[in-house]
Amino acid sequence: MKAEEIRGLADDELVSRIAELEEERFRLRFRSGTEALEEPLRLRSIRRDIARLKTVQRERQLAGRGR
Repeated sequence: MKAEEIRGLADDELVSRIAELEEERFRLRFRSGTEALEEPLRLRSIRRDIARLKTVQRERQLAGRGR
């Protein structure tokens, strides 16, 4: 996901997307312990997407505080 796409999401969509990606990350990490993953770089992209989402979420929190 690009930062521009993320900024276009509503707050509730942002929270649900973070939850989805964290769940997917958990499942992939669990599966990687027992077998080889088809797409091992997917873990990295998920981790970075979560970081982007949380960054935008935090920016919104700080912007709301400044008002």
